[in-house]
Amino acid sequence: MRLLGLLTALVMSISVSAAPNDSQVAESSVVNGADTASLKYDATLSDFSYPFGVEYFTVESQGQSLDMAYMYLPSTDAKPVVVLLHGKNFNGAYWQQTASYLHQQGYGVLIPDQIGFGKSAKPTEYQYSFAALASHTKALMSSLDIKKSIILGHSMGGMLASRFALLYPESTSKLLLVNPIGLENYLLYSQYKDVDFFYQQELKKTAKSIQAYQQKNYYAGQWNQRYAELTYFMIGQVQGPDKDTIAQVNALTYDMIFTQPVIDEFSHIKVPTRLILGTRDRTAPGRNWQKAGNTYELGRYDKLGERVVHTLQDAKLYQLSGLGHLPQVEDFDRFKAVLTQALQ
Repeated sequence: MRLLGLLTALVMSISVSAAPNDSQVAESSVVNGADTASLKYDATLSDFSYPFGVEYFTVESQGQSLDMAYMYLPSTDAKPVVVLLHGKNFNGAYWQQTASYLHQQGYGVLIPDQIGFGKSAKPTEYQYSFAALASHTKALMSSLDIKKSIILGHSMGGMLASRFALLYPESTSKLLLVNPIGLENYLLYSQYKDVDFFYQQELKKTAKSIQAYQQKNYYAGQWNQRYAELTYFMIGQVQGPDKDTIAQVNALTYDMIFTQPVIDEFSHIKVPTRLILGTRDRTAPGRNWQKAGNTYELGRYDKLGERVVHTLQDAKLYQLSGLGHLPQVEDFDRFKAVLTQALQ
């Protein structure tokens, strides 16, 4: 069993320095003194440090034995475990500040890297699905004797969390969704694209394009060292020895976002559900290849919350004005306040 534990509170407390604008990111590989050209990581981020000890759980799936990485902070106060599910462009490490806060409050915290992400296995001959990832998460919980937990998902992790709650309501005490994608059925408005399309898009990614995308779409043009650090693992992988494997896996996991919607099943979610939305968010997979004549505006999180909350049996909506796709990163104090309410 492998343990890695570095960069705890120091990483999260780095002071913010003056940030380059969008054009500066696009023209230089140096961001706040860090030369991203030197970043190189393999498919399972062997040399990339996580904030807490990393362990591995073997998943037997589709004729393969797959290593699933996770971090686990047991409860210190008989409080339930919160399972934190990462988004597509992230891994478990970005939950550091949230996990530390929850653990300080006495909650147990389980942070898996899903198969195909982070430090977990990256099979290319695999049918990725939210149901499969949910079943892996459930098996991991069972191995740790976690019978019931609060399931919290961000971005793509929100789609996974929703599928988990639908499949395993008996193991879900509450469902928390933080700026989840999938609040719309994207193929109603966008053209279907084959996996090969996404594979070619992935091969084109560079350090500059990764950071420019996140600066524009996640942070409304703002940029600082903390935001930059969240891109380093992606940059290292597209510059690393397993670039082709990463491109293949990323393409396969894009496909499930479009072909496996969960929004149409929200009325069947039986557990208490809490939506935490940064209303500046405009994330919308498929926006760039919408169907001809489509007049529906994708990704309006300032409107989606009110629309979606009424489809759920037991739901509350918490809106954070002025924040985007990562409220837990942009303004943790504001996020922490509503998270505390949502957990009650």
